[in-house]
Order: sequence, then structure tokens, then C-alpha cells
Amino acid sequence: MSLRFGTDGVRGVANRDLTPELVLALGRAVVRALGADRPLLVASDTRRSGPMLEAALTAGVCGEGGTVVSLGVLPTPGLAHASRESDAPAAMISASHNPFADNGIKIFAAGGRKLPDELERRIETELVTVLGRAVDEQEPVGAAVGTSLAGPDAARQYVDHLVETLEGRRFDGRRVVLDCGNGAASRTAPAVFERLGADVSTIGVDPDGLNINDGCGSTAPEQLQRAVVENRADAGFAFDGDADRCVAVDENGALRDGDHILAITAFDLAARDALPGRAIATTVMANLGLRRALAAEGITIVETPVGDRHVLSAMEDQGLALGGEQSGHVIFSEHASTGDGTLTALMLLDVVCRSGRSLGDLADVVVKLPQILTNVAVESTEDLDVSEGFWNDVHVAEAELADDGRILVRASGTEPVVRIMVEATEIDVANAVARRLESSLAAHLRISEVAQGEEQGES
Repeated sequence: MSLRFGTDGVRGVANRDLTPELVLALGRAVVRALGADRPLLVASDTRRSGPMLEAALTAGVCGEGGTVVSLGVLPTPGLAHASRESDAPAAMISASHNPFADNGIKIFAAGGRKLPDELERRIETELVTVLGRAVDEQEPVGAAVGTSLAGPDAARQYVDHLVETLEGRRFDGRRVVLDCGNGAASRTAPAVFERLGADVSTIGVDPDGLNINDGCGSTAPEQLQRAVVENRADAGFAFDGDADRCVAVDENGALRDGDHILAITAFDLAARDALPGRAIATTVMANLGLRRALAAEGITIVETPVGDRHVLSAMEDQGLALGGEQSGHVIFSEHASTGDGTLTALMLLDVVCRSGRSLGDLADVVVKLPQILTNVAVESTEDLDVSEGFWNDVHVAEAELADDGRILVRASGTEPVVRIMVEATEIDVANAVARRLESSLAAHLRISEVAQGEEQGES
């Protein structure tokens, strides 16, 4: 058995890739790497495998002399908030937007921050040591064995925190639809909006352990789009399984993703002189429509690799107030140390209320360019950087698109796949360029299989 941290912790099929035995060993490794002087806060989303993996993680922590404080089902940002308030490390058991059979573990350093790379590597090293040794006389025994405690009502504390971010402003008279994806926000998100006076309708708030992200939530917003129109709502918001991301639906049923959310909130912060450096952080995947909208208002982008940890790192390095990804993972550093779907929804509806404009009107500032995403499976990505013929074809295509498009080619960090993204003013042009680059890649690298990703038109 082995384990390595990816861009968002560790993930796999529960009980096959992420086994109780492996998670128990991970619990031991976490204590060895982080120490046992502070308890480890643990929470999970609503997957059936959550209690099994929490029990295994708890056994490992206690077996190494540490203490676990169990906070139950809680959104990832709720756990990060508890970690920040108590200055304790934390572990979230969730696979975010993945299907219910998957699960994962994300470790936070004390204070609710993502683990630095060096600490992740230390945990991996300690895990190898734990897995490779037999039980010996050095194991804690008697009073040295750790314990597991039931934590405070972290969900209530998290709801209180979110309500307080509005500083007394309310949503009275506003009608919203929330799709909680049968995940961790099923209780907390409706409670927040109801306390703020909104008229709330809900989808995906009956988790049974198997239905998380199943035809609902941020990866399947079609139900929400219909419900917003049918309910004549001002807006709708959909969250993923652990509720660290949000996509919005405007009053006309149109989907508004992270690019729209970043533009709307960036303009609002800038107008209130609350956008340090008139800059935000976002990834290389941000649509050209967002880049143009921000540039027109003199707001610059600090570009990062894909992954919220890179966005957060850039925000911390440059003192930024706002950052996020096209997927709807948005970070408001004044209020949170990680992406928070419910907080994002609050901030967005707050702008709607204060501006007196509809969400659709606000979002129209971003004219999204059609975007084609395609994945090309190769035998190895190692030859990509030195494939002169392929890169020559990329440069020719970029010259053809000029200022009316964009090309991004990158190797996957987790599998032998080359990802090609093409944006252009016309979907047919973007599609044609993507097909040409696929063919060029096949001609210059050893291809095992070609698979095209989703086409995204103007939202």
C-alpha cells in the first residue's frame, strides 16, 4: 500500500485504494509529523465510507498517543474555521465533487491553512516508516494511549460565523434556491440563508450516504436552473460534496461560474477600495472573457497553476483579498482561509442586494469565449517539453488566433495525459484548432488513446 498527496489531499475508491489499514497508518504518520501537543479536529461529508475512515484515522492517531476531536458532518470550510478558531490541525474526510464511492483525506495545519509541501512530504515519509515496521515495545500503552472526544457544535459556530460576515445586512424579500448536493452543506447552508431572512427553497438536502453529488450539486446544476425559473427566484446556488465551491444561477436560469463570480465580487471590492493592489489571483484556466472584463477596469490577474492551494499561496504572498478558480472555488481572505461555497453565495447575493441590480445583469460584464478542453492520453508526458514540431504548431495556431483567442497546453500532474485548452471568439474556430493540435500531438508523441473533454460554449 502507498499514498501520496495530490493537489487537494489524498483520494481514491474507499476500501480499495483508501483502505482502513492505510488510513490507520496515515493517522500514526500525521501525529509523528505534526506532533501530539494539540488535538486533531476531524470532520467528514455525508459519504457512507466516512464513519469507517474516521474510525481508522482515529485509531491511528490514538495509537500514536494523539487526541482526536470529532466534529461530525461539516463542510470543509467549516472545519477550516474551527481549526483557525482553536489553532489546532484538522483532517477533512471527503472526496469533494467525486462520486460517493470515492473518498479522501485533506489535512490542514493549525490555523486552518493547507499543509506546506515540506509537511506533506514528511507525512509521506513517516507513512512509509509506519507501514514497514512491526509493532514493538515503543508503542504508547496505558495512559499514554490517545483518546477521541466529541467536539462542540461546530456546525452552529460555523453558521454564526457566516451570518456575522454580513455585518448586520439581510436578505429579507429575496428568494433563493440552494442545491446542497446531498453533501456537507445540507444543514448549514439553508440555516445561514434562513437566518438572514431569505425565502429559501432547497434541492439535495436529504443525504443517505449514497446520493452525494448524484445528479445534483455544483457538477450537475440542471435541476437548480429549472427550479430558479419555476420559483421566480432572484438566484440559485449549488455546492459540491464538501461545500468548498459554489456555482450560481441567475434569475433567468443561466449558469454563472467562478469567472463570473470573481468579476462581480472583484468589481464590488474595488469600488469599496477593498481590493488590495487592484488585483486578484486566479489560475491559467480563467476564461479570456474574465481577463478582458478585469483589464477594462484596471484590475490585474496574478496567474497561478491549476489548484486552489496555488491560488491561496499567491494570495498570501501578495496580500490579496480575492482569488479563485473557474470551478467556483473562491477564497475571500478577510473571512476564510480556504474556498467556501456558502460564503461565496452570501457575498454574491450581498452584491446583488447592495447594487440593486439583478445577478444576470451583474454577470453580463463577463462575455465568455467558447472554450474547448481536450485530454490526450500519451505513453509519457516527459517528451512534451522537447517536442519542437508540436510546439511549432502551437505557436502557429496562437498567431492565427492573435488577441481573439488563447491556447493552453499542460501535462497532467497525476496521470499520463496532455491537456489542451483552446479559446476563440467562435466555437467552430476553437474546435478546429483543438482538433489540429490533437493531431499534431499524435504525430509527435506516442499516443495511447485520445479522449476529448467537454466543450464549453458561452455561459
